[in-house]
Amino acid sequence: MNGKMQVHGHCNGLKTTLLFALMWGVIMLIWAATGAQRAVLGIYIIIGLATTFGSYWFSDKLAIASMRAREVSEAEAPTLYRIVRELSARAGKPMPRIYVAPTMSPNAFATGRNERHAAVCCTEGILRMLNEREIRGVLGHELMHVYNRDILTSAVASAMATVITYLGYSLMYAGGRRDDDRDGDSVGAIGALLCMILAPIAASLIQMAISRTREYDADEDGSRLTGDPEALASALRKISYGAQSEPMPMTAGTQSVAAMMIANPFSAEGMSRLFSTHPPTEQRIARLMGMAQEMRAVSLY
Repeated sequence: MNGKMQVHGHCNGLKTTLLFALMWGVIMLIWAATGAQRAVLGIYIIIGLATTFGSYWFSDKLAIASMRAREVSEAEAPTLYRIVRELSARAGKPMPRIYVAPTMSPNAFATGRNERHAAVCCTEGILRMLNEREIRGVLGHELMHVYNRDILTSAVASAMATVITYLGYSLMYAGGRRDDDRDGDSVGAIGALLCMILAPIAASLIQMAISRTREYDADEDGSRLTGDPEALASALRKISYGAQSEPMPMTAGTQSVAAMMIANPFSAEGMSRLFSTHPPTEQRIARLMGMAQEMRAVSLY
């Protein structure tokens, strides 16, 4: 098997492209409403890139520090090293550093701006809960986040969301001084206020949709890498129940890393699901089981 693992059975790459296009459409719409001044758009693009660059460039260090994880040696975690070494070699990629986070809440994440600066982290809880086959499924998923450059994708989405938010603020300022007519001013001010409120919400919804799409991609590509989608489905089922019985403490550190984790470590019920960075676990499991059936059918021919 070669290292080109980017064929997605559910057209998730196209979905991501369309979501980015939608986000650019929102930016252009709000920019036009503010008067379409190039300087305004340029300033906010620079702000978005600047505020995102640091978190992207140092993503591995920031995430590891937020979880208080420590790097482990091969003597300490021989199973983890063996699995990661095997999967990395199968994908034709460098082996990432391996960390363990001191929490009993079952979860895992991968981070790093590229495959040469990557790190994989498992919590103590997930190592105790899952068997070796399931851990292999989880690590396949996490490695594909790195190999598919999902950290970069998330960083770009974050920068664009920042641009939309600041353009929304600009629209409020522009709307409040459009003309001298009081009724016109009132309507303009109300419209601008709505845009200021709705624009960041729209940006967040699109950003979360991109994140959920990338999770589906990592499920699919990771399962192709391991050749065992049922292992990941079983792991997700256990992690979901385990996260409820042993929830992760909600701190600034865990919240900053939550989007990177294989499953949402916090509850996502009702309306909060709209802003969840992860698809519903039951949907992910259903897709993986369907993928397993397809693999079995292909192997029969």
